[in-house]
Amino acid sequence: MANPFVHVELNTPDPKKAKTFYSKLFQWQLEDVPNPVVPGGSYTMIKVGEGTGGGLMQQIPGGPSGWLSYVGVDDIHAATKKAESLGGEVMKDVTEVPSMGWLSFIRDPNGAVLGLWQAKSK
Repeated sequence: MANPFVHVELNTPDPKKAKTFYSKLFQWQLEDVPNPVVPGGSYTMIKVGEGTGGGLMQQIPGGPSGWLSYVGVDDIHAATKKAESLGGEVMKDVTEVPSMGWLSFIRDPNGAVLGLWQAKSK
């Protein structure tokens, strides 16, 4: 399947409360790691077993609270530019996640936000 959903991420004002809630609700395994995008911040990987995993982190000041889905792309720069050419808005331009890949955030013409993800080649 081309361009599958590859990651879902929760941005929340209270990560501790969210971790307690979701780990009890779904029995997800949670692993705290350094945040690769926000220096000094923490990030929690969500391991779901089968299916698409994700993460959760402290809501960025001024940013929305909620779940964000990421779609895998082969060329993050081209996909981000294409979204813009189709009437979308680039919310966060291409940003490297050290040793993992690159992300960008777009908003479609109807206002929905989506993350794009290009993994580093192995």
